[in-house]
Amino acid sequence: MRGIRRNRLVKMALASAVAVGLLAGGLTGCGKQPAAEQPKGGQAGTVVKLNYYFPVDAAGPLAKLMTEMVNDFNKSRGDIRVTPVYAGSYEETQAKAVAASRSGSPPDVAVLLSTALYQLKDLGVIEPLNQFVDRDKDGKDYLNDFFPALFMNARDGDTLWAVPFQRSTPVLYYNKDAFTKAGLDPSKPPKSWNELAEDAKRLTVRDPSGNTTQWGVEIPTYYWILQGFVIENGGQLMNDDGSKALFNSPATIAALKFWVDLQKQDKVMPSAAMPWKTVATDFTSGRTAMIFHSTGSLVGFRTGAKFPVGVAFMPAKQDFGVPTGGGNLYVFKGLADDRKQAAWTFVRWMTAPEQAARWSIGSGYIAVRQSAWDLPVMKEYTAKYPEALVGRDQLKYAKKEFATHELTRLWKIMDDSFAAVMTGSKTPEAGMQEAQKQADEVLKPFQK
Repeated sequence: MRGIRRNRLVKMALASAVAVGLLAGGLTGCGKQPAAEQPKGGQAGTVVKLNYYFPVDAAGPLAKLMTEMVNDFNKSRGDIRVTPVYAGSYEETQAKAVAASRSGSPPDVAVLLSTALYQLKDLGVIEPLNQFVDRDKDGKDYLNDFFPALFMNARDGDTLWAVPFQRSTPVLYYNKDAFTKAGLDPSKPPKSWNELAEDAKRLTVRDPSGNTTQWGVEIPTYYWILQGFVIENGGQLMNDDGSKALFNSPATIAALKFWVDLQKQDKVMPSAAMPWKTVATDFTSGRTAMIFHSTGSLVGFRTGAKFPVGVAFMPAKQDFGVPTGGGNLYVFKGLADDRKQAAWTFVRWMTAPEQAARWSIGSGYIAVRQSAWDLPVMKEYTAKYPEALVGRDQLKYAKKEFATHELTRLWKIMDDSFAAVMTGSKTPEAGMQEAQKQADEVLKPFQK
């Protein structure tokens, strides 16, 4: 997942890709193919060769699973061969993909953040996909089988720019053993902000010296989780076309104030900016009883924790609500027609119900096709691990994830102001007013 150093990571990765990787011929399998290897579309026996960039946080097991899936695709086809390239984090993968595209050797397909759509579109590096859907006899049925909420970060107006692949929502994870020890029912996690605060008080444990040995709750200092609270409070972090941020709205300020109250007033959460990975480690180690994290963390938490892990909706304020998250499949511009069509064939295969189920079971991400949940293998999995249904079921309350033009700059503005609030150097009002002022300046060219 993405942390608060995102802006620096993008710049570093982009610089590295340009200065080192591209000059040395690019990533393995990713440089420009020699002329003799360029596929000649339409010739009998020709194999179209594609490069596929993908990010996975857990580089070991999930990268292995991804490679196995690509290899299975290659075995199923005699006319297309895909080379899978693990390119690091989401940010590093995007930087490398953009750098490769600008060098004239774009990847054919890449998994990049769903929120990167405006950036990639503004850079002119991705291909609109309506043409492929329109050519497929079952194109409309194909799209209609996805959960509708997942297309909010895949379309701009009527244009389809990406296909949902590894998608997620934030959820509440909790330590069932800690609930039992605190006299709470582990089958009844908090359903409202008030219940969250009250349960966190009972779950916070201190030693005789007053040192906290278990926090009631930890919340990552991360816009994505904040956005869930803002949505639950009837607000949003941006307008629909990504041309304006809504950082200083009453709903945003109230959500941040609730977080600060958990720190300062209730003393059930650390008074610090909490990195994404630190929160995850604190949870599996028993340092905190509840956290907010991605559905994509489910398998890791279930296998890494020494206690039964509960999963629940994010607690409601006015209503339940979450942003969607995760990555989409993008087809890049600058490809020959045969490679474009081959790339679309690969996208269709990777998002088939069987593959959606396979990736969901192996990773914890939501299976993006509705029909995938009816497959016997998925029914068997969810019968054993019903917590896997939480992310899917939250989609009925989901809204578009924070996405704007100049998104990397907006992330940096938000991260800096956010950290200032959570460390106590600024009030929620002052922090968000400053963030709004900076965001308005950056987005001015995109406002009509």
